[in-house]
Amino acid sequence: MSKALTVEETIYQWFDHFHQYPEVSWKEFETTKKIASILDELHVSYRLLGDIPGLIAEIGTGNEIVAVRADIDALWQEVDGKWQANHSCGHDANISMVLGALLLLKDRTLQHRIRFIFQPAEELGNGACATFDRGAVDGVSHLFGVHLRPIEELPLGKVSPAIHHGAAYFLEGSIQGIDAHGARPHQGKNAIDVIMAVQQMLHSIHLSPFEPHSAKLTKIIADGGSTNIIPGNASFSMDVRAQHNQQLELLRSKIESGLKSIQQQFEIDMSWKWIDFTPGAEVSPTAANMAKNAIIEALGEGHLADEITTPGSDDFHFYTVKKPELKAAMIGIGANLTPGLHHPKMTFDRSALIDAAKVLACVLEKKPE
Repeated sequence: MSKALTVEETIYQWFDHFHQYPEVSWKEFETTKKIASILDELHVSYRLLGDIPGLIAEIGTGNEIVAVRADIDALWQEVDGKWQANHSCGHDANISMVLGALLLLKDRTLQHRIRFIFQPAEELGNGACATFDRGAVDGVSHLFGVHLRPIEELPLGKVSPAIHHGAAYFLEGSIQGIDAHGARPHQGKNAIDVIMAVQQMLHSIHLSPFEPHSAKLTKIIADGGSTNIIPGNASFSMDVRAQHNQQLELLRSKIESGLKSIQQQFEIDMSWKWIDFTPGAEVSPTAANMAKNAIIEALGEGHLADEITTPGSDDFHFYTVKKPELKAAMIGIGANLTPGLHHPKMTFDRSALIDAAKVLACVLEKKPE
């Protein structure tokens, strides 16, 4: 970092770099090297995660540890007709905000240790588990995350002390029926009929309307190779969500029963597996209160927003699943973000990076409650 740059200019410079050089999940090696080079320049000690991308830095002394996590991966998506890595979820911002907090704190006298976790592969839902297994939160009592929020949740200048993410399951399945000539449908077992039954089954599941939930097909491939061949085989994917973990488990159970019934009804072979799971948020009231006080102290009471409930998910919450005594909360940053997270043309007001760095520095520095 050049001494001629202000803290704000430095954070913007970091963001510009990470935005320009995105890397997808489990491939964030150059991103890791860049973060390491910044830490070297700041004379901050760190350790690499070893066989996976990512690293952990630490400042301060003492037995108590407060930590913050930044996810570092990008999405793979089509942008202007070209498939490429793209930071449309704002992880380039998350890295920059957390590094900004470190920059603000590194020369202060601290009463405890502060750990900075730069985690790979959040977009695949399994980066947090791998980072946890490599000791990321060993000895940590309080853990904070941070994420930009779309404008319909928070405008620029507002900061939420906690994001209550929903829970999600993801399923992949295949159907093995029998191909048939288009003129002789009775001789085959049409995989498209089975898929339509699966779709109807999902729409026939009714849980409490007082808790958000959804189950929908997100991919269907059924092709007989010609317009006059009825396809017997197909593959499909499913995205299943609920606001809380218990509701999600109930939804999964009903889908399992429905798929088994459809298999029997059509007398076909159908297989499926649940390929991924992201838990819903288990927000610590203590951590959320610490974040609330930090927002007021760092920015003023007018910047404080309510806690956010959102149907999106984040693997951040695996840390509390694996370590239930961990007091955790993810802070939401208003940035006038449009059109939305994961949109290939997502944009936001970069001044939000500075607000976030100030809030993170404040909450991390305070004595844990």
